[in-house]
Amino acid sequence: MAASAKTLTAESHTLNGDWTVVSSRRGRQRRNPPKITIRVQKQPSHWAPTDLEINFARESKLMQKMQICMKKLEMSQFFLNLLDEIQTPEMMNYFHRVLSSELKMKMVIYGIGSIESYESPRLQLSLAILLKRKFNWIGDIEVFDPILSATESRVLEALECCVLSINEQGRRQAEKPTMFFMPHCEAELYDNLLQANWEARLLNCTVLFGNSFETYEQHLSEYKNSAIVDSTRHILAVRKFTDEFRIKTISDTYFSAFHDSSWHFFRPVLETELQLSYL
Repeated sequence: MAASAKTLTAESHTLNGDWTVVSSRRGRQRRNPPKITIRVQKQPSHWAPTDLEINFARESKLMQKMQICMKKLEMSQFFLNLLDEIQTPEMMNYFHRVLSSELKMKMVIYGIGSIESYESPRLQLSLAILLKRKFNWIGDIEVFDPILSATESRVLEALECCVLSINEQGRRQAEKPTMFFMPHCEAELYDNLLQANWEARLLNCTVLFGNSFETYEQHLSEYKNSAIVDSTRHILAVRKFTDEFRIKTISDTYFSAFHDSSWHFFRPVLETELQLSYL
C-alpha cells in the first residue's frame, strides 16, 4: 500500500430508518443468462419527473416503507456477511488503491428502479445508504433512473441522496474515486460506463457493484450474433484486468435483489492494454 493511501475505517451508526432496495424487474428467478438488450446509443439529456404532483401522504408512506426496509436489511445475516466480506484485508486493499490520496469515494447509483412500487429497488437503495453510514470513506450519493417519480425524488432527497437532473446514460467519467452502484442494470448501461472510462487513469478510479461480468462472459461465449457482442464489447474486453468478488445471497428474501452481483475492481496499467482489448 502506498504511503499516501488513507486508512479506511468503519463507523457504527444508529439508524433512524430502514429501507430495502431491489430491482423491480426481477423476481426469484432461475439463473438465466443476464438480460442483454441492443439499443441505439443515446447522449446525455436533461431530465425531470413527468409527474410534478407534491403528495405528502405518498411521501410519508414511502418514507415509512424505506425505514422498515433499511431496518430489516441492517439486522439481516446477509448484510452482516457482506460487511465481513468488504472488510477483509484483500478487499480493503482494493478500496485503498482506488482511493489513493483521496479521503472520500463518491457513490453514483444508476438504474435503481421504482422504490415506491417494488421491494427490490428499496432493498438495493437501502444497501447503498447503509454502506455509506457504515464506512466513513464513502462520500455523497447521487441517484438516477428515468422512471423516478416526483414523490420518489423528494424521498430520495430527504434520505440525503442527490437526484440527478441529467440522464447521463451511464457515461459518467471517474475523474476522482467513484463507486458505481448498479445492481441488475442492463448490459448496455455497464458498457456505456466502461466506454466512457476507457482510459487507465479513469478505470483505476472506478469501483463497480453490479452484475457479474464473469457471468456475462460465460453466456456471451455461446452467442454468435455480432450485434450482441458489439453491444457488450467493453464488458468482454475489461475482463482481462478485472478483479471480481462475488457476494453471497443466503436467503430467498435477498436473492431477487442481489443474486449474481459482484464487486469489480479494474487494474489496467498501460493504454496499449486498452487498445488491444478494445479491438
